[in-house]
Amino acid sequence: MIKTEEITRYMGTEDFIDEIAIEKSLRDNQNPDSYRIKDILKKSLAIETLDLDQTAALLNVQDADLWDDIFLTAALVKKKVYDNRIVTFAPMYCSNYCINNCAYCGFKSDNYIERKKLSFDQIREETKVLAGEIGHKRLVTVYGEHPYSDVHYIADTLEAIYSVKVQTKKGFGQIRRVNVNCAPLSIDDLEILKKSGIGTYQVFQETYHHKTYQNLHPASTIKGNYHWRLYCMHRALDAGIDDVGIGVLFGLYDWRFEVMGLLCHARDLERCFNGIGPHTVSFPRLEPAMNASHVSEASYKVSDEDFKRLVAVIRLSIPYAGMIITARESSNIRHEVIPIGCTQTDASTRIGIGAYSKRSFGQKEDRQQFLLGDIRTLDEVIAELAQMGYITSFCTAGYRCGRTGGCIMELLRSGKEGEFCKLNAILTFREWLDDFATPQTKAVGEVVIAKEIGEVKNRLPSFYLKLIEYYKKIEDGQRDIYF
Repeated sequence: MIKTEEITRYMGTEDFIDEIAIEKSLRDNQNPDSYRIKDILKKSLAIETLDLDQTAALLNVQDADLWDDIFLTAALVKKKVYDNRIVTFAPMYCSNYCINNCAYCGFKSDNYIERKKLSFDQIREETKVLAGEIGHKRLVTVYGEHPYSDVHYIADTLEAIYSVKVQTKKGFGQIRRVNVNCAPLSIDDLEILKKSGIGTYQVFQETYHHKTYQNLHPASTIKGNYHWRLYCMHRALDAGIDDVGIGVLFGLYDWRFEVMGLLCHARDLERCFNGIGPHTVSFPRLEPAMNASHVSEASYKVSDEDFKRLVAVIRLSIPYAGMIITARESSNIRHEVIPIGCTQTDASTRIGIGAYSKRSFGQKEDRQQFLLGDIRTLDEVIAELAQMGYITSFCTAGYRCGRTGGCIMELLRSGKEGEFCKLNAILTFREWLDDFATPQTKAVGEVVIAKEIGEVKNRLPSFYLKLIEYYKKIEDGQRDIYF
């Protein structure tokens, strides 16, 4: 399954994770003064990717007041690029068969758990709940690495999900974008996923530290090949997939090194693909999992304060990227870090196989990859976001209008994409409130929508009349209207 030529064509003799250079940069940029930090923050506000030394300087800040400046600037960068919106999604675990034996994972091959793979009828049943009862428009499908869940199965699951259309209170529910989190694939397989309508292709390196990676992933497994995983996003972009998502499992190695690794990954993608970097960055932390002794014994656990810091530094270092915080984290942590950089979050999350259509399916170690920290419903999460002043966006228009790849990068860096997103967030939030919201959530949502429409009238007057025209059509029951 591993094609060596699809590594060496990008790597040459060395990969882009230069550990000596990373460690030197972290050492050389200790105790940065406030003038230098403020210069770095100006570069982030210009939506320019930082270099290693600039990121290392941010990571080495000790002064509490400077961290306040960092948090404030991270929030401003997020606002400039993505405006006042949060995107929601749900994960759908399709198969837990896995040939890998990762030390921290509940699905590792040594674990004697009930192994399942959803049939296409079961996938449609899961989708009916997610799209027709909860109100999701975006999913990320998740698969273990195994012949049972090869690229053809993945492509067929996307077809099954996209085929579901469910009647709602005023309109209909349907999944409009399916992202995929699966094993690293070859270029040929990735071309199949491209044709199947994949959204973002996600593969997380887990840790960029070579020795730690080797210790946690047995060499006898496919995942034991560090470089096959490291260059999968390069292959995806070559295969024509416009949007790729990178990530780290924080807690496996020093969090400062891992942030630098994410930056190196983003910069190498930009170098190879004319400025196109990762569409999203994810930063999950280690969570308890069945028979995963490494979790309890881990030496590099990330505190809540350091987690907040790494979120802010990632936002500043890769300022154009969407940033995903998941239900691994508690509701309190999500409430605290969303304002300083996060643009996407999941809700109503269940990570057992077939867990959405089985109402009694609770959290158990022998049923899921890890334990969740936040099991609130989408309605509850949206209500909190609205109370915080955020509008929840269910928009997928940009992908269908071709605002992807190099185009989206230009729009994000210039702040123009935020204008389209603001308009479409209003329209899709109106859909969701009318089709799914409880009366309490609808009430707080109405306040947010009124505020957003007022901002469009003042800031984007040329779009205002067309927005109102579309808005009234949605109120009358039309769906999926967008700019």
